[in-house]
Amino acid sequence: MIKWIETTGRSEEDAISAALFQLGLDRDDVSVEVIERAKSGFLGFGSNPAKVRVSYEVEDGSPKPMMEDLLEEISVRQEKPRQVEKKPQPREERVLSAAPVQEKEEEQPAAPVEEETILSAKPGWKSQQPRRDRRNEGKRRPAPGQLQEGDEVLISSREHKPLRTETPAVPVSEDDEKAQKIATFLTGLMEHLNVQAAPEIFVTEEGNYKVRLQGQDLGAIIGRRGETLDAIQQLTNYAINHGQSKRVRIHVDAEGYRSKREEALQRLAVKVAGKVVKYRKNMTLEPMNAYERHVIHTALQDYPNVTTYSTGVEPNRRTVVAYAPGQK
Repeated sequence: MIKWIETTGRSEEDAISAALFQLGLDRDDVSVEVIERAKSGFLGFGSNPAKVRVSYEVEDGSPKPMMEDLLEEISVRQEKPRQVEKKPQPREERVLSAAPVQEKEEEQPAAPVEEETILSAKPGWKSQQPRRDRRNEGKRRPAPGQLQEGDEVLISSREHKPLRTETPAVPVSEDDEKAQKIATFLTGLMEHLNVQAAPEIFVTEEGNYKVRLQGQDLGAIIGRRGETLDAIQQLTNYAINHGQSKRVRIHVDAEGYRSKREEALQRLAVKVAGKVVKYRKNMTLEPMNAYERHVIHTALQDYPNVTTYSTGVEPNRRTVVAYAPGQK
């Protein structure tokens, strides 16, 4: 069962900390959606606190967090008690009962495919159910997994080719001018950033280069979710390929971050796909770059009853893991 609470604070971190304190959970046990960012205003005017929604998963019948029980006791007078039916519910209705109680205001059709949002590659996922419009109830609903009118450009997982596996890279030779140019550029860039890191360069049979930055405390050049490392890689590719008739691909890594990130994304993809099949609800991942979205598509291209597509515009383009019964 998925539950969530909303909290506010002077900053996003303060709001998240308040939610974790109320739930008695750790940061890795929840997923966070920033609803409203904090605004400082001008001279104290127009300032607004940050508002976040923190979602967490609990097993049916498992004890609830202590702080949550206290909150429910306070608000119990404002909520109607749920009706307990002795008659066993159909499977489709049991799936719908996983949604928060306060959002279930009317009887819903069986086995709908609803949209969920995943905002972190860490364990935990968020429930976000749109309210149902009675005006659309008489219209024909598309089958689960089918596209609806108004959807953005979609990319099916089956349209993606598997990730190309390059041959093992070998150390470059001393007379490799391209490698020398890469080493000179990255060494100068590291000195400019006041980072003690030395590049180790390898070349593949395809003629592409792989660079491993070796050093200590390289977190500064990796950045949040690898954003700084991506920027360094883009700068390196531009500097080396600028004005050249034949372009080469340069892959820059530090402390094995990219391989670890790829493994984490593959685990996330399988975990989310399992939840999609279990709850019969589409789930949207956090914004990712094209390569990371490709990792998700490829990881799930053979997953039964699941398909994937991308939606949105860069840099906020996301991957949707959709429920598609019968998909193999």
